[in-house]
Amino acid sequence: MDATALDNLREALRGDLVTPQDAEYDETRVIYNAMIDRRPAAVARCTGTADVRTTIAFARQTGVELAVRGGGHSGPGLCLVDGGLTLDLSPMRWARVDPVNRTAQVGGGSRLGDLDHETHSFGLAVPAGINSNTGVGGLTLGGGHGHLTRKYGLTIDNLVAADVVLADGSVVTATEKEHPDLLWALRGGGGNFGVVTSFTFRLHPVHTVGVAATVWPIEQTTDVLRWYREFLPAAPEDLNGFFAVMVVPPAPTFPEPLHGQKVCAVVWCYTGDLEGGRLDDVLSVVNDPAPPAFHFATPMPYPMLQTMFDELVPPGLQWYWRGDFFDTITDEAASVHERFGQALPTGLSTMHLYPVDGAAHDVSPGETAWAYRDATWSGVIAGVDPDPANADVIRQWCVDYWAELHPHSMGGSYVNFIGEFDDTDSVRATYRDNYARLRAVKHTYDPDNFFHANQNIPPATP
Repeated sequence: MDATALDNLREALRGDLVTPQDAEYDETRVIYNAMIDRRPAAVARCTGTADVRTTIAFARQTGVELAVRGGGHSGPGLCLVDGGLTLDLSPMRWARVDPVNRTAQVGGGSRLGDLDHETHSFGLAVPAGINSNTGVGGLTLGGGHGHLTRKYGLTIDNLVAADVVLADGSVVTATEKEHPDLLWALRGGGGNFGVVTSFTFRLHPVHTVGVAATVWPIEQTTDVLRWYREFLPAAPEDLNGFFAVMVVPPAPTFPEPLHGQKVCAVVWCYTGDLEGGRLDDVLSVVNDPAPPAFHFATPMPYPMLQTMFDELVPPGLQWYWRGDFFDTITDEAASVHERFGQALPTGLSTMHLYPVDGAAHDVSPGETAWAYRDATWSGVIAGVDPDPANADVIRQWCVDYWAELHPHSMGGSYVNFIGEFDDTDSVRATYRDNYARLRAVKHTYDPDNFFHANQNIPPATP
């Protein structure tokens, strides 16, 4: 980029403009996935809407490619472009709660931990993710699922408003009454339509939840999945439980003989009545598929559950992931899970099946951009390791696992679990019949496809 133009941008911003000549450049360009090593020409650290508008105007005037960074959790690293400009929202980390109306407004650079910290003091929460380091923006724009989904729906089902800076620099607030087509698209359509500087969510009464983890030997994966696929969809919506194949970490929660063992597991969250041993009663069924190797259950403040995996998977690890939606878990798929669970390549590599039924099924496929309202699970396969030397190993395991499992899927994936983006086929499969409408909304709000460093939806041809 022209040095004079960059100096002008630096002077116009209230936040910092970081370039390769600055000492903090390498720290600034780091994102959650250390497998991504891209070098933008500059990072504009925006402190507010004015900085966002200034950065967009600069990118349009100079023709430089723009990427947008919220929490920096994009698996394929779409928040960075080599030689381009990253519009960084991370300085905009704030949350404000209205306990009377049970809503929370959150800055575009906020993380789930910022949101949970504020809402918990009022005994409220919004369904969103399972890791406090996750960015609110990327998770929400993709749809958002977590421990509270079966009870209170997807994150987007609780999104009531969004402040958006559009490609032409104008600022709008998308609600059910104003720009409803834009709000519809933001509810699952990704970062295609503008830069969201704040989100407003509907909150629900959640304070202390029942948390449990049940672990079985990896050789029992097929039997456990046959039980799980029948039990959970029929269970009360107060009970959520995501299934995993994993390696037991050397954490004091688990008995030492289990450390390093490959297992299958379910992590439970219960939002119902915890009095009188109710959690133990609800989970007494965990012995049905086979006696577990380990099981514990305890009441826990909701934010503690949200941070439970933070130390296990801190920023800076190598990640490669792929996903799919499933309406059922076939016997053949269960066998695939067992075989690749036995072949877990590293201690942090894993596969999760997140429930997306219950309250999430109360919304029709056309009400939001999220098209898979008939899915029961959102699956992700993640190769993870701290050592870059293992990058090819974890990637190949993930690719092979996905290739064998995909024929048993519904054909599309949660957009945030698309690990690589090289064409429109995977995005089109994600949105099904909503794809044409998303292209039309894209044409209305971004006809030149200015925002294209994302899981891109090209604008419709007028």
